[in-house]
Amino acid sequence: MAALNWAYMPVYVWILRIIWLAGIPVGLFAFVHAALQRSEAFTAVDKLTKIAWLGITGAAAVVLLLAMDGPFTIIWIAALVASLVYIVDVRPKVKDVQGKSW
Repeated sequence: MAALNWAYMPVYVWILRIIWLAGIPVGLFAFVHAALQRSEAFTAVDKLTKIAWLGITGAAAVVLLLAMDGPFTIIWIAALVASLVYIVDVRPKVKDVQGKSW
């Protein structure tokens, strides 16, 4: 089996790897942020419970850490989308109801 020559990978592979590497801290941040919030804040803003968001963001963080390419690409993209949904939709509302700055 010939060694994989990294210099000749198509551009889309490099773009996907960069997105994947950038997605790892995003997934970890979403999980840590969800873990540090009060449970009542999630139900107060009419979102899923804290436990549900911990499960979603935790699973997303694990997938982002473990799955890189091949058939796992679609899985880590879905995990990144789940983390981004938390950060863009849930986090601002939870933050507002608690009066927190971060």
